[in-house]
Amino acid sequence: MKSVAVNRHPHVQANVNKRKGAAWKQIRKGRQLYLLLVLPVLYLIIFKYVPIYGAQIAFKDFIVTKGIGDSPWVGMKHFVRFFNNYNFWDIMKNTLGLSLYQLIAGFPFPILLALSLNYLKHAYFKKTVQMITYAPHFISVVVVVGLMMQFLALRTGGVNIFLKLLGFQEINFLGIPEYFHSLYVWSGIWQHVGFGCIVYLAALSGIDPSLHEAAVVDGASKLKRMWHIDLPGIMPIAVILLILNVGNLLDTGFEKVLLMQNPLNTNTSEVIDTYVYKIGLVSAGVNFSYASAIGLFKNVINLALLLVVNAAAKKLSESSLW
Repeated sequence: MKSVAVNRHPHVQANVNKRKGAAWKQIRKGRQLYLLLVLPVLYLIIFKYVPIYGAQIAFKDFIVTKGIGDSPWVGMKHFVRFFNNYNFWDIMKNTLGLSLYQLIAGFPFPILLALSLNYLKHAYFKKTVQMITYAPHFISVVVVVGLMMQFLALRTGGVNIFLKLLGFQEINFLGIPEYFHSLYVWSGIWQHVGFGCIVYLAALSGIDPSLHEAAVVDGASKLKRMWHIDLPGIMPIAVILLILNVGNLLDTGFEKVLLMQNPLNTNTSEVIDTYVYKIGLVSAGVNFSYASAIGLFKNVINLALLLVVNAAAKKLSESSLW
């Protein structure tokens, strides 16, 4: 047996060397693509993986003068503190409510817009609609919120002036807590729906035209073609985007929430991201460890949701991230 192993060893080594040579040959052949890959990999390492080292302060009483390594270990103290906080359930309710509202209301619109644009015959009109719908995506969040404040201002806003002309009473839109979620979500849909439909338009362009030709011959209407050809064709892309959106369920968009927030609507606008910002940077008693624990809790929940939804999607539709 030993002699057989010894006799086979040179052949095995030769095969390994051959595979290595083929791999290096392939790398040299695509060296330009691998060179382009260097910057994204460095970005991930520097800004995504290296900061993980600092996540341990969530389990410590971080003292700046002692640094991360020498700060005392306190275990789950900050997590328990957050769970026992009287604001915990309100913050979670606001965060989940806003995220689910945004997901349920916003997810179908890019699909509907893409399906509608796909059946437009007039090329100039189609391009015009595309430009009008995806142009707001390139407007900064600060400008979008500024426009909202100008249009919805209590006395000088265009909406309230119009309501007054119709004989209705003026409404303080940004000061009514119940309006906050709707203003946040629908302004976001207006801003991103056009850009979001680009992916679906690309998927629709990859559907075999012969399927539509056969459906037309059989007398299928546009709605039936959408339902039986287009939707199944873009479903894998839709499932993957849905998984990614659910994986970011607790990420509500810190900047926009903070800009729209005011003392009158805090009851419904205080979410995890703004609470972490206030605890970690703005409050008089800055507590980096407590803020890090809350942020880590949010990310763990997001990861758990991503894994669960990915597994469910793989089982139900055979489309998943991995």
